[in-house]
Amino acid sequence: MKKRIAIFASGSGSNAQKIMEHFKKHNDAEVVLILTNNPQAYVLQRADNFEVPSHIFTRHEFYQTDDIISLLKNLQVDLIVLAGFLWLVPQSLLAAFPNKIINLHPALLPKFGGKGMYGDNVHKAVLAAGEEESGITIHFTNAEFDEGEIIHQSRFKIEPDDTLEMVKFKGQQLEHQHFPKVIEGLLKKMKS
Repeated sequence: MKKRIAIFASGSGSNAQKIMEHFKKHNDAEVVLILTNNPQAYVLQRADNFEVPSHIFTRHEFYQTDDIISLLKNLQVDLIVLAGFLWLVPQSLLAAFPNKIINLHPALLPKFGGKGMYGDNVHKAVLAAGEEESGITIHFTNAEFDEGEIIHQSRFKIEPDDTLEMVKFKGQQLEHQHFPKVIEGLLKKMKS
Protein backbone atom coordinates (compact mmCIF):
# COMPACT_ATOMS: atom_id res chain seq x y z
CA MET A 1 0.00 0.00 0.00
CA LYS A 2 1.22 3.50 -0.82
CA LYS A 3 2.30 5.75 2.05
CA ARG A 4 -0.10 8.63 2.44
CA ILE A 5 0.94 12.27 2.88
CA ALA A 6 -1.16 15.22 4.08
CA ILE A 7 0.17 18.76 3.58
CA PHE A 8 -0.75 21.78 5.68
CA ALA A 9 -0.12 25.17 4.04
CA SER A 10 -1.31 28.72 4.72
CA GLY A 11 -0.34 30.56 1.53
CA SER A 12 0.89 30.14 -2.02
CA GLY A 13 1.94 26.52 -1.64
CA SER A 14 4.99 26.36 -3.92
CA ASN A 15 6.51 23.63 -1.73
CA ALA A 16 3.19 21.78 -1.64
CA GLN A 17 3.23 21.85 -5.45
CA LYS A 18 6.80 20.48 -5.62
CA ILE A 19 5.79 17.68 -3.24
CA MET A 20 2.65 16.88 -5.28
CA GLU A 21 4.75 16.88 -8.48
CA HIS A 22 7.33 14.59 -6.90
CA PHE A 23 4.79 12.01 -5.73
CA LYS A 24 2.28 12.26 -8.63
CA LYS A 25 3.60 9.17 -10.41
CA HIS A 26 5.35 7.63 -7.41
CA ASN A 27 4.89 3.93 -6.71
CA ASP A 28 5.30 4.07 -2.94
CA ALA A 29 3.67 7.32 -1.77
CA GLU A 30 1.01 9.87 -2.66
CA VAL A 31 -0.38 13.18 -1.43
CA VAL A 32 -3.95 12.49 -0.30
CA LEU A 33 -4.98 15.84 1.21
CA ILE A 34 -4.09 19.53 1.33
CA LEU A 35 -5.28 21.38 4.44
CA THR A 36 -5.33 25.12 4.97
CA ASN A 37 -6.52 27.67 7.50
CA ASN A 38 -6.77 30.31 4.74
CA PRO A 39 -9.77 30.15 2.35
CA GLN A 40 -7.92 32.53 -0.03
CA ALA A 41 -4.69 30.47 -0.11
CA TYR A 42 -3.37 29.80 -3.60
CA VAL A 43 -2.40 26.31 -2.42
CA LEU A 44 -6.10 25.40 -2.93
CA GLN A 45 -5.76 26.11 -6.66
CA ARG A 46 -2.56 24.05 -6.76
CA ALA A 47 -4.39 21.14 -5.06
CA ASP A 48 -7.18 21.39 -7.67
CA ASN A 49 -4.60 21.36 -10.47
CA PHE A 50 -3.28 18.03 -9.16
CA GLU A 51 -6.75 16.69 -8.34
CA VAL A 52 -5.80 16.39 -4.67
CA PRO A 53 -8.69 16.94 -2.24
CA SER A 54 -8.43 19.95 0.06
CA HIS A 55 -9.93 20.93 3.39
CA ILE A 56 -10.28 24.45 4.79
CA PHE A 57 -10.52 24.63 8.57
CA THR A 58 -11.10 27.25 11.23
CA ARG A 59 -9.07 28.04 14.33
CA HIS A 60 -11.89 26.55 16.42
CA GLU A 61 -11.89 23.31 14.43
CA PHE A 62 -8.09 23.01 14.66
CA TYR A 63 -7.67 23.75 18.37
CA GLN A 64 -11.03 22.92 20.02
CA THR A 65 -12.14 19.75 18.21
CA ASP A 66 -10.70 16.44 17.03
CA ASP A 67 -12.17 16.90 13.53
CA ILE A 68 -8.77 17.27 11.85
CA ILE A 69 -7.35 14.25 13.67
CA SER A 70 -10.39 12.18 12.65
CA LEU A 71 -10.05 13.31 9.03
CA LEU A 72 -6.35 12.40 8.93
CA LYS A 73 -6.94 9.06 10.68
CA ASN A 74 -9.81 8.20 8.31
CA LEU A 75 -7.49 8.86 5.36
CA GLN A 76 -4.83 6.67 7.04
CA VAL A 77 -2.23 9.41 6.72
CA ASP A 78 1.35 8.26 7.38
CA LEU A 79 3.12 11.62 7.33
CA ILE A 80 1.98 15.20 7.89
CA VAL A 81 4.03 17.88 6.15
CA LEU A 82 3.89 21.53 7.20
CA ALA A 83 4.81 23.57 4.12
CA GLY A 84 4.39 27.23 4.96
CA PHE A 85 1.83 26.56 7.67
CA LEU A 86 1.83 29.31 10.28
CA TRP A 87 -0.09 27.96 13.27
CA LEU A 88 1.39 26.08 16.20
CA VAL A 89 0.37 22.41 16.05
CA PRO A 90 -1.89 21.47 19.01
CA GLN A 91 -0.77 18.82 21.48
CA SER A 92 -3.68 16.56 20.50
CA LEU A 93 -2.46 16.37 16.88
CA LEU A 94 1.15 15.81 17.97
CA ALA A 95 -0.01 12.97 20.24
CA ALA A 96 -2.11 11.39 17.48
CA PHE A 97 0.83 11.43 15.03
CA PRO A 98 4.03 11.06 17.08
CA ASN A 99 7.19 11.70 15.02
CA LYS A 100 5.02 11.89 11.92
CA ILE A 101 4.74 15.68 11.53
CA ILE A 102 7.56 17.57 9.85
CA ASN A 103 8.12 21.23 9.07
CA LEU A 104 10.31 23.22 6.72
CA HIS A 105 11.94 26.37 8.14
CA PRO A 106 13.61 28.88 5.79
CA ALA A 107 16.79 29.35 7.88
CA LEU A 108 19.46 27.33 9.66
CA LEU A 109 17.90 26.48 13.01
CA PRO A 110 18.39 27.02 15.90
CA LYS A 111 19.11 30.54 14.59
CA PHE A 112 16.20 32.67 13.39
CA GLY A 113 13.41 30.42 14.64
CA GLY A 114 10.45 30.93 16.96
CA LYS A 115 7.14 32.73 16.98
CA GLY A 116 6.76 35.23 14.15
CA MET A 117 9.80 33.88 12.31
CA TYR A 118 8.38 32.86 8.96
CA GLY A 119 8.74 33.95 5.34
CA ASP A 120 10.32 37.34 4.76
CA ASN A 121 10.61 37.96 8.51
CA VAL A 122 13.25 35.22 8.66
CA HIS A 123 15.21 36.45 5.63
CA LYS A 124 15.15 40.06 6.88
CA ALA A 125 16.50 38.93 10.27
CA VAL A 126 19.26 36.89 8.57
CA LEU A 127 20.31 39.91 6.47
CA ALA A 128 20.08 42.32 9.41
CA ALA A 129 22.38 40.05 11.42
CA GLY A 130 24.99 40.17 8.65
CA GLU A 131 25.07 36.39 8.25
CA GLU A 132 27.41 34.98 5.60
CA GLU A 133 25.18 31.98 4.96
CA SER A 134 21.63 30.87 5.37
CA GLY A 135 19.67 27.85 4.27
CA ILE A 136 16.79 25.58 5.14
CA THR A 137 16.00 23.25 8.01
CA ILE A 138 13.59 20.33 7.83
CA HIS A 139 12.66 19.17 11.31
CA PHE A 140 10.16 17.14 13.31
CA THR A 141 7.40 19.25 14.81
CA ASN A 142 6.85 19.51 18.55
CA ALA A 143 4.86 21.78 20.87
CA GLU A 144 7.20 24.76 20.31
CA PHE A 145 7.86 26.78 17.17
CA ASP A 146 10.93 25.48 15.30
CA GLU A 147 12.36 23.40 18.15
CA GLY A 148 11.84 19.81 16.98
CA GLU A 149 14.65 17.42 16.13
CA ILE A 150 16.47 18.42 12.94
CA ILE A 151 16.21 15.95 10.05
CA HIS A 152 18.06 17.85 7.29
CA GLN A 153 19.81 21.16 6.67
CA SER A 154 21.10 22.65 3.42
CA ARG A 155 23.07 25.90 3.14
CA PHE A 156 23.78 28.65 0.66
CA LYS A 157 26.26 31.52 0.73
CA ILE A 158 24.98 35.07 1.13
CA GLU A 159 26.90 37.42 -1.14
CA PRO A 160 27.54 40.98 0.10
CA ASP A 161 25.16 42.49 -2.48
CA ASP A 162 22.36 39.91 -2.05
CA THR A 163 18.93 41.50 -1.64
CA LEU A 164 15.99 40.09 0.29
CA GLU A 165 14.64 38.69 -2.99
CA MET A 166 17.95 36.96 -3.78
CA VAL A 167 18.16 35.35 -0.33
CA LYS A 168 14.53 34.23 -0.62
CA PHE A 169 15.16 32.81 -4.11
CA LYS A 170 18.27 30.88 -3.03
CA GLY A 171 16.35 29.44 -0.08
CA GLN A 172 13.38 28.42 -2.23
CA GLN A 173 15.70 26.64 -4.67
CA LEU A 174 16.99 24.51 -1.78
CA GLU A 175 13.47 23.94 -0.46
CA HIS A 176 12.16 22.71 -3.81
CA GLN A 177 15.25 20.56 -4.36
CA HIS A 178 15.44 18.88 -0.95
CA PHE A 179 11.99 18.83 0.70
CA PRO A 180 10.39 16.14 -1.54
CA LYS A 181 13.53 13.94 -1.31
CA VAL A 182 13.69 14.22 2.49
CA ILE A 183 9.99 13.29 2.69
CA GLU A 184 10.63 10.29 0.45
CA GLY A 185 13.55 9.21 2.64
CA LEU A 186 11.45 9.46 5.81
CA LEU A 187 8.64 7.44 4.27
CA LYS A 188 11.08 4.69 3.27
CA LYS A 189 12.26 4.43 6.89
CA MET A 190 8.70 4.04 8.21
CA LYS A 191 7.51 0.54 8.87
CA SER A 192 4.69 -0.58 6.62
